Order: sequence, then C-alpha cells, then structure tokens
Amino acid sequence: MDASTEELRDAHNVLSEWYAENLVGVLESMPVERAMLDLFAELTLTVGAEVADVGCGTGRLLPYLASRGLSPRGVDLSPGMVQVARREHPGFGYEVADLRQLPFGDASLAGVVCWYSLIFLAPGARVRAFAELARVVRPGGYLVAAFKHGDGTGHRNGPGSRVGSLGIDFDRYWLSAREMEDRFTAAGFALVFQGEAPPEDEGPRYGYMLVRKTGSANA
Repeated sequence: MDASTEELRDAHNVLSEWYAENLVGVLESMPVERAMLDLFAELTLTVGAEVADVGCGTGRLLPYLASRGLSPRGVDLSPGMVQVARREHPGFGYEVADLRQLPFGDASLAGVVCWYSLIFLAPGARVRAFAELARVVRPGGYLVAAFKHGDGTGHRNGPGSRVGSLGIDFDRYWLSAREMEDRFTAAGFALVFQGEAPPEDEGPRYGYMLVRKTGSANA
C-alpha cells in the first residue's frame, strides 16, 4: 500500500465514529441524492439486484438501497469504517478492500454505487480504478456516482478544518464532469444521466452521474 492510500485509510479510521454520529439522517434531507439513487435502483433492477456500495463508509446507504429492492454489499478501504458499518447497519455483507482491487468476480454485479468515493483518486490511480469498476459490472448494468466539481488537482483540508482539528489529513481530487464522463467512456460505460446541485456553502458544486456498462445484458 502506498503512503497516500495508507494516509487515507488511517484518516478514515479516525473519522468513522464522527461519521456515524453526524451523518445520521442526512440522506433524508437531500432529495436530489435520493432521486439519483432511486433512478439507479429502478434501472438496475431491470438487470439484477446484486449491487455494491464501493466506498460505503459507515454503510448509511445500504438500508436505503435495500428498501428500493436491491441486494447491496459494502466495500471500504478503512477497517474502522467497516467495523462501524457492521455495528450500525447489520444484516449486510461488508469487506475491507481497495477500489482498485475489488473482491468481486468479473461481471458479477448488476450495479455499483460510488458515493463521493472517487474524489480520492490521484491522477495515476484513475485509469486502473475506472477499469476495475467496469470489470465487476455486467454488460447492461449501471453505476451511479456522486462527486464534487473541480479541475482534478489535489486539495488538502488544512489544520483549521474539521478534519484537521482531529490531527489528520488526506488528499482529495474534485474532477470535472467532462473528465468523469471521459473516464467512464474509456472504461466501457455510456452516459445515461448527468446532473448537479449547488453547494451548501462556498465549496464546489455537487455532481451526479449515472452510466451504463456497454454491451448486451443477455451477453
């Protein structure tokens, strides 16, 4: 594991309990995010029910996905996040894994959720990560991503931030919608829907992208 990935893992181990305490009920107050997940669920169910939340954090999305008829599993780089997910949202399968080496067989999933989990990909990791996502989604399956708009350069939180106050930091990369679409296309996906929402503060705009794995669902 490289130093940047190790830093990201360790930081999210520290953040896991904060996330568990402070993100409860957040989805209920975000109708755009619910709408994106609903659209993903409706389309994915035409292919199958088996989906994975890649970068699942505390597992907060899995009950919602299950309520939409899907059979979700969770994957996260952070063992601390997975431990909290198993405690807070039992009844689902969780594994510790890197986005670039997922514990799923080829074309084994009808869909994948990447909810703000692609914002940690350094430039050199992006081709492999998008290819790995394409590997596990079957032809005709879907992937939905939430991200933050930017130019792809790295950002640090800084000592005055909430994260910095915990004595941790890590790199984040806010990608443009154009780069997101181009990378999905290069990996073998086709754009279905793209949208955005204004930020809650002075930060970047929220972006949402739904893509479909190319090829026949009956292949």
